[in-house]
Order: sequence, then structure tokens, then C-alpha cells
Amino acid sequence: MSTVARVHNQPSQWQITVAAEGIAAAQFARCGFDVSIQSGRDKPSYDLVVAKAGQLLRVLVNGSQDGSWDLTHAYLRRTAGLTANKANCQWAINQWLNHRGSHVVCCLVQFQGTSMEDLPRIYLASPHEIAHRLRETAERLCESTLYEKYEWAPDGEGAPTIKWLPSSWVFSGQRIQELLEMGKTAAPKPTSLQKAKSSVEDWPAAEDSILNSEEEFVRTA
Repeated sequence: MSTVARVHNQPSQWQITVAAEGIAAAQFARCGFDVSIQSGRDKPSYDLVVAKAGQLLRVLVNGSQDGSWDLTHAYLRRTAGLTANKANCQWAINQWLNHRGSHVVCCLVQFQGTSMEDLPRIYLASPHEIAHRLRETAERLCESTLYEKYEWAPDGEGAPTIKWLPSSWVFSGQRIQELLEMGKTAAPKPTSLQKAKSSVEDWPAAEDSILNSEEEFVRTA
């Protein structure tokens, strides 16, 4: 009797990216959105366009299988010393934010610890919300990586707490609607005497209340 050995190869980052985009598209479709998947050599700076009842979002999908999303890696420079590294992280975060298109939202798909029978954990956030989170992490850990969770002790001593992504970011129909409303509030149509706002200026007014009231899961390690 012959046996067939099971292959447990870890998927590549490209395969994770393809899987994340497909799952994100499926979840938006389940929420009643028409979904257009962007592809090809001239692909724009987003992966999906989702629309329903005249409302539209451009979605940038980031997949991960290690509990983090390295969004700013392309903008980091080589530095030495704690202070220089913090400044470098903040600079990279600003560059990442500047290069996000207008009215783009980020869909974060996390496969770590999930089986083939389970959906990955999915979060939705605007670029400004993510930049806010990244700046906190840069100050605390001197890193500009977005972590689903990380340990941090405020005074550098004692038992650390685990800081999770905000529960308000979890993918849901309500969260999609919040981001649609946020976009409408933050981006009025420009007149002939008023230029369209840059991506750095998109979203802030509507996000102030969200960032101030953001709920984080905090667990004692």
C-alpha cells in the first residue's frame, strides 16, 4: 500500500497577497457590494473598488501570516542610535501616508494561527488611523511595523500589557459604513477656486472623534 505524504509548505508572501485579496473581495461581496478587482502591469495604488448604492471605496489589501504588516519598509533609511531611529520611523510613516491615494481604505488580513477551515482575521482602517497607530508604536518600540498585538510596559518595568489593534477596526458592515461616512465628511468636492485636498489632508476631521474614542483590547501578559 502506497502512502502519499502531506506537504506542509509555508505559502510565499505572493500567495498570501493573492489569498488576502480574494478573501477581502469575497467579504465585501457578502456585505452586498459590487467588487472590481484591479490587476495588470498598470495596476493603480489600490487592489479593489467596492461600490453599493452610489457609494464607493478604493481598498488597499495587505495580507500577513506572522502577526504584523510591514507597511513602511520601503521608506525606511539606515540610521544609528535610538533618537535617529525614532525620527526615521516617523519619517517613513509620513512618506507611507503621503503615498496613499485619496479615499483609499486599508484592509488588513491576518492568517497567523488560522486553519484552512477558518477565515483569517480582517480589519478595516483609513490611512490616517493606521499612521496614528504606527506613530504610537514608533515611540514605544522604535519600530514602524503595524502589529496585530505587541507587548509594552509604559515605565519600562513591571509586567507588560498586550496592546491589540482597536476592536473598532474589525471587518463588519457597520465598519464599512463608518469609513464611507468618514470619506464623505472629510472630502467635499473642490470648487474651481479650491484645489482638491492631498492624501495627507484626507479624512482628519472625521477621524478625530474616532481616534479619541478608539477602544483597544488591553490584556495583562
